[in-house]
Parts: sequence; C-alpha cells; structure tokens
Amino acid sequence: MLKQRILTALVLLAVLLPALFAASPWPFALLTLVMIATAGWEWSRLNGLPGLPALLFGAGIAGLCAGTLLAMGLSAPPAWCWWLAALIWVLGGAYALRGGPAAWPQASKPLRLILGALALWAAWLAMAQAKAVGINFLLSIFCLVWMADIAAYFGGRTFGRRKLAPAISPGKSWEGVWTGMLGVLLLGFAWAFGIDRHLAVDSPSLYQLLLRAQALPVGVLALLFLSCMSVVGDLFESLIKRAVGAKDSSQLLPGHGGVLDRVDALLPVFPLALALSSLSHLK
Repeated sequence: MLKQRILTALVLLAVLLPALFAASPWPFALLTLVMIATAGWEWSRLNGLPGLPALLFGAGIAGLCAGTLLAMGLSAPPAWCWWLAALIWVLGGAYALRGGPAAWPQASKPLRLILGALALWAAWLAMAQAKAVGINFLLSIFCLVWMADIAAYFGGRTFGRRKLAPAISPGKSWEGVWTGMLGVLLLGFAWAFGIDRHLAVDSPSLYQLLLRAQALPVGVLALLFLSCMSVVGDLFESLIKRAVGAKDSSQLLPGHGGVLDRVDALLPVFPLALALSSLSHLK
C-alpha cells in the first residue's frame, strides 16, 4: 500500500508540476478542469447516479468550467461571487454536518447533485484565478490545506483524546484540529515574513495579504477560519461516503482512493481564500 501511494504521488507530481510552473496559466487551468470533472463523476456516483449518467454529469461539469473559461478567460470574477460561495459553504456545511450521515440521503437527489456541481465549479474557478494571480499565491493556498491536514494528523495521533465527529470520521479529534490550526499559523508567519520578504516571488502569498496587508489580529483569525474550513471540506466528503457505505470516492488513484478524496479540503478553502484576499486588493 505504501509503495502504491508513493508511486501514485510521483506520477501525479510529474503531471502537476509542469502545468503549475508553466509561464501561461492555461495548462494548469486545463489540467484542473480534468481533475474537477473526474471529481464530479465520483460525486455523482456517491449520490446515486450510475454508469453513463455519472459520466455525463462529470462531462457537464467540465462543460460548465470550459464555458466559463471561454466566456470570461482568466479575468477575475466580482468579489461578491467568492463571498457568496463562502456563505454557502459556512451555512450549508454547518447544516449538513449537524444532520450527519443519516440526513444526507434524505435530501433530494437533484439538490445533492446541484450542490456538488456548484462546489466543484467554484473551486475550479478559484484555482484557475489563483494561478492567474501567481504561483506563489496559488502554492500558499495549497500549502495551507496540506499543512492543516499533516499537522492535524500528527497532532491527533500524539494528543488526540476528544473525538471531533465520531459519527462521520472517527479518527479525527479536537486536538488534531487545534494542532492543524497551529501548523497553519506557523506556516503563515514563516511565509509572510520570510519567503515573501527575502525571496524573489512572482506574486504576494495569501499569508502576506492576510498578515501584512491587514491588521494582524484580522489576518490570524482569517487563517484560523481557513484551517477550520479545510476540516469542514474533509468532513463533508466523509459524511457523504459514510452515508452510502463507501470507503473511498473511487479507486482511480492507487493507494489514495479517488480524486475527490484528494481535493475535498480544497473545495471550500480556495473560494474562501479568494474572498478574504479580495479585501487586500490583489495586484
């Protein structure tokens, strides 16, 4: 299993890195479009669409993303779009998690599919826009989610006592959430006052925009909020899988499960990061 995970991760990096560091934002936009369409296929299967309809759902999300790309290019959407996505994630995420796995299948199938399509579309649009801003900005958001996850994993294993959501994800603890938040704060300060100040970066990072362009307490609260929302994204997908008795969203990535398993925490964080960054007037 470990060998599979490592090999899959290396293949993914070999595909991702050239698109990530390409001078043009288009290769990354197209690669992530394929990724989001695949996640859409997995979402539809978890929510009751079999076979061909699931493939058509994923293709429909790809068409929605491609249509947005053709209509808008990589121009930044109005800031209110990101704030609307943030509001939906905060209120909708809290409502879904409060209901638990038993309540999710009771929602109508069209509503569940529409919510998934909107979440994936907004995340793709935010990722494409983040890449258009700059590699440093894009990487800072990715690394926030990765740090929250890694620090929470090790903090939970070391200090975990109180379960966070045992009916949804028994392995998660409150101690893991807190260590994840601490890891994000340490990363944010190191990036904003180290990397951004002393290295030749192509754009401001998320941390610079939140910790240096805003009042420090506001920036700290924003990073804590984003760390918490990465947990919400993770728990939300776990809730859906538990509701249908699935361990992974698919088996497309050997040793890792499915694409949705890898991007679940990114789905709320990217639109929310763009919303919070809009207060600092990205240039």
